[in-house]
Amino acid sequence: MITGIEEHTHGAHPSPCRVFLLSPANAGGVRARMILSEKAGFDRAKRLRSEGLPLGEIFSFISGLYFRGKLAYAQAFEQPPRGVSGTLIITAGRGLVPPETIVTLAELREIAEVPVEAGDAGYRAPLECAARMLLERAGKACDVVLLGSIATPKYIEPLVGIFGERLVFPSDFVGRGDMSRGGLMLRCASERRELRYEGICTANLHGPRPAKLPKLKTPRTRQVRATESDCAKSD
Repeated sequence: MITGIEEHTHGAHPSPCRVFLLSPANAGGVRARMILSEKAGFDRAKRLRSEGLPLGEIFSFISGLYFRGKLAYAQAFEQPPRGVSGTLIITAGRGLVPPETIVTLAELREIAEVPVEAGDAGYRAPLECAARMLLERAGKACDVVLLGSIATPKYIEPLVGIFGERLVFPSDFVGRGDMSRGGLMLRCASERRELRYEGICTANLHGPRPAKLPKLKTPRTRQVRATESDCAKSD
């Protein structure tokens, strides 16, 4: 199991502490198949084959706007206790993995083979093991913020039994799709504006779709628009 629970040390921080768990990108999707291809000629695929890539970079490529938003938001607002990584990625067959962890092509293929399903032991057992280790090291006073789907059991079911009321999520996730969540989190990270959280155990996880985010006042470049359009088509 790859885990960064013991390897990362952070300085003192005000209470309460927060650790973020990011749901994974779809390692079996179209963009995953692109980067996994032995014939892929773009730089990121070549680096993956030769030396490996940070998992956060891989999943940001695969998922686009949604994962980039989760990663930027978590790294902007993490407040972990000493000795604990503040941002961890739920990873099939690997438990909880820091985004800077180097993953090789062979390891990414292994990750892609494990179904992300609550009933699959290959996915659930490493996740629960890593979650218990996180709880032991972070303590019961630390909030664990899930940045991922709250309407399916694949993340909530393995985690609620371990973290209980300390497992929380952004209230603004209710009713939003992945692209909307990604855009919201990127905006909040840029503005240094943290969202409000509520406990998964007691929250209403379904609700009406909220209004669209207002357009940014600052004009975007053609390159930024093209990048976001490409991500929207890929997710």
